[in-house]
Amino acid sequence: MSAIRGVLFDKDGTLFDFVATWGAWARAFLGDLAAGDDAFAGRLGNAIGFDLATATFAPDSPVIAHTPREIAEALLPHLPGTSPAALVTRMNAAAAEARMVEAVPLRPLLSALRGRGLRIGLVTNDGEVPARAHLGAAGIEGLFDFVAGFDSGSGAKPHPGPLTAFAERWGLGPDEVAMVGDSRHDLVAARAAGMRPVAVLSGLALHEDLAPLAEAVLPDIGHLPAWLDRVGAAESVG
Repeated sequence: MSAIRGVLFDKDGTLFDFVATWGAWARAFLGDLAAGDDAFAGRLGNAIGFDLATATFAPDSPVIAHTPREIAEALLPHLPGTSPAALVTRMNAAAAEARMVEAVPLRPLLSALRGRGLRIGLVTNDGEVPARAHLGAAGIEGLFDFVAGFDSGSGAKPHPGPLTAFAERWGLGPDEVAMVGDSRHDLVAARAAGMRPVAVLSGLALHEDLAPLAEAVLPDIGHLPAWLDRVGAAESVG
């Protein structure tokens, strides 16, 4: 098997703690959509698998791995007169302002990976603009060689298009890239692209959900360097 020369990360639940970040955001966003009507906000939450009272997501919530367009589709039946484009724009603007909570200290980890000679990319089903805003707020955007959102032109996970775009951009073979994520979408996309699927348990999915699709299941991305060592990447990256 080829040595790993590139690492692609998912964003939410992988780089950033999902519950700590998006639970508070969803409660505020739905309250804003409902204009302060708690009962209405609760119904909107139910439509996207979010419990307003506990600020928790159901395992099948579209917020976890789907695109803003798909989340909007679940909300629109409750928002007559609102267009899909307008709701996605509003959602992206609010998401860009979310307070992101790092799953692990990101700058030292990503700097260490770059120090190994690895190309680093981000593929998220969030929009590219809020994704870049989140990376910038964390002070790590400059450590990424590639950033793609669902709206960047290559498709959205579990479609392999954005993963393949990263490999082609840097002249990497698919089997030279590890795709690291916390959802089945990430792992299915990795397999479809011919990449090495690595799961992390810092999102909402359970080990048994991810293990059948993953080459490795790690507690979080802080364990990635040790895994790379185990597969021999350090010796083979020039």
